[in-house]
Amino acid sequence: MLLSVSCQSDNFLSSSLLQSSNPSFISLKRTKKSFQNIYNKPQSLSLSISCSSLKIVRSPSLDKHVVKQNKIRFVQKLKTLLLSKPKHFLPIHILSKCRAYLCIHKPRSILSMIYRYPTIFELFTIPMPPTPFNATKSGYQLCVRLTPAAKSLAMQELNLKSAISGFLANKLQKLLMLSSHRRLLLSKIVHLGPHLGLSPNFRSRLCNDHPDKFKIVGTSYGMALELVHWDPELAVPLKSPPVNRGLIVDRPLKFKQLNLRKGLNLKRRHRDFLMKFNELPDICPYNTSLDDFPKSSLEAEKRACGVVREVLGMMVEKRTLIDHLTHFRKEFGLPNKLRAMIVRHPELFYVSLKGMRDSVFLVEGFDDKGVLLEKDESLVIRDQLMALVAEGKRIRREKRKARINGTILDDCDNNDNVEVEDGDYDDGDYDDGFENLFDSEDSDLEYDFHDDDNESSMLYANGGNAVFWTGDDNGDSEPW
Repeated sequence: MLLSVSCQSDNFLSSSLLQSSNPSFISLKRTKKSFQNIYNKPQSLSLSISCSSLKIVRSPSLDKHVVKQNKIRFVQKLKTLLLSKPKHFLPIHILSKCRAYLCIHKPRSILSMIYRYPTIFELFTIPMPPTPFNATKSGYQLCVRLTPAAKSLAMQELNLKSAISGFLANKLQKLLMLSSHRRLLLSKIVHLGPHLGLSPNFRSRLCNDHPDKFKIVGTSYGMALELVHWDPELAVPLKSPPVNRGLIVDRPLKFKQLNLRKGLNLKRRHRDFLMKFNELPDICPYNTSLDDFPKSSLEAEKRACGVVREVLGMMVEKRTLIDHLTHFRKEFGLPNKLRAMIVRHPELFYVSLKGMRDSVFLVEGFDDKGVLLEKDESLVIRDQLMALVAEGKRIRREKRKARINGTILDDCDNNDNVEVEDGDYDDGDYDDGFENLFDSEDSDLEYDFHDDDNESSMLYANGGNAVFWTGDDNGDSEPW
């Protein structure tokens, strides 16, 4: 995409996006015509920029956040499933129907994944319920639940989200205010739920706790959350972060400078474009819409960058998947080529290529070492969960060495008391990557049920009347 901007006296007057078959250049030129000198007309400055071929400079300090989250992805998803049940446990034969959501692909078994986290999950058996299919049989079915330590952390997280429900409601209120109709589909909000820090049951409790702010309405595309009343004081954009240039004398700079993250160098033409872009006046994304500006104008891009910046600022970790943002293109008035726009502004955003889907970071939310400036209390609980996972890895490593040396260790895991025949279970060659966080290329995957998995039902089936809980009746929704 070729961006052409014409301006007079260093003020932008008009801009247009020109389509080019293979744009790969950035040019800045000044043209002077003879009739301009005759009639004393100002000179014209033409700025053309192409960002389709921009190369993303990787930041290992920011990529590490994505990789660390992917390492406990299975733990987080299975924990969500268990907490969604009244008694916080699930039979294995029902869990085997959730392979797509848990991102477990054949021939790997679910039991082998559970065995990898002995400090998080434990197996136990319960009597099989009487049904017409096994009325004359007696047996037990295998189930999984959280360990006491993991359940304690999960309860702390739920209690924390309940305590700050008002703060989360304000955050969701600001998200709805970015929409042109003050309404968003619940199926789309679910994608951002974990990143916003919303509780798993926010759909059932939100309107009950705040009936004066939200209501559920039906649309042709499904159920939507609508904003009934909003506080105008919340419609305030994020403040620009203070820039510390390390100058000895505090005086105006002789030359314009662009604030970029450490280690990022841009071509001069791209840098000149970003400087001109930053000279545009700030546009409040809450009080404007896409219709207020020409579709392909710099003002429209300025507003779109402001919308993305506001959304990322609401996230707990100041990051989310680019695919999640694309779900809101129509509601938020974002451009179709959203990823290209984000890559075009490295002074605001960073795109991480780690995983199967790209993530976008708000650069101003991190320091030069990639440390999050404002750390939420829920992230402290997540760090404790990761420490618990690392402890389970240490236990498994010691047991593996003991088997190799022929020695016997004391039972450190309640799962050892459950005798299960699992041909796919192999505990010898597993490495969850906690020593080297950059070996993983995993990322979040969409949720989908597959009922053709009979791996565990062949061993522990108790009939076909088991029902798995989801937030909606259809099978393509996220489990919350």
